[in-house]
Amino acid sequence: MIVNSTQMGWEVIYQAAHALLAAQIGAHWRADQRPQRWIETLVALAQHDDEASPWADRNHLTDAGAPLDFRWSKAPSLAQPSLVTSELQHKGQWASMMISMHMSFLYSHLRDEGPEFAAFLDEQEIHQKTWRSAMKVKKKEAEAAYALFQWCDRMSLILCHRELPEAERALEVSVGPDGTRYDVICREGHITVQPWPFESPRFSVSVESMQLSQLTFKDDAELQAVLQATPVSDLTWDFAK
Repeated sequence: MIVNSTQMGWEVIYQAAHALLAAQIGAHWRADQRPQRWIETLVALAQHDDEASPWADRNHLTDAGAPLDFRWSKAPSLAQPSLVTSELQHKGQWASMMISMHMSFLYSHLRDEGPEFAAFLDEQEIHQKTWRSAMKVKKKEAEAAYALFQWCDRMSLILCHRELPEAERALEVSVGPDGTRYDVICREGHITVQPWPFESPRFSVSVESMQLSQLTFKDDAELQAVLQATPVSDLTWDFAK
């Protein structure tokens, strides 16, 4: 989950919803920089945060009983990345490669945490090389496509975590598929990106969220029940060149 504190309690966004937002953003990227396997790239974006940990015990709660933001996870685990990399293999080699590259990026710093992490990362490198060879895709082409994937993921997280800076200050998103650095700026009434990387001069994206007034929960079952009973709110952002 993505969890933001509010004056009334908590704002909760499911990570799968964040992934769908990343795909929405990616769908507007300029056509001349889209990878050849464009639909598969968007599918991988939309599903890269699926297969979350089970709703049991206190998996989704902090020690104090508050909803747990994924950034506050208590201990590193390969449960979700193993599940999602396995599931996406049913979608095809390109989507699998994008997800595998993303997991390599996210978990590379944990290589020394234990042999299971080193084995997982080594396995991803082998898979990526095998898929590139099978699809006759050069490594540079795969890296450019993943840079776009990563950019959209990062932009979605900036929005979901409400990290847009105030006073029209620029915030770096990441580099795009062409190696260019892109910055996001929040202006009155809209968001812009410099340089503008999208096909359309104006578009909107949205994500579903739940606003909770209850501050603490005894276990996952109680939190899940409250979330399911809470009306969904749409958070919308307008982008303009």
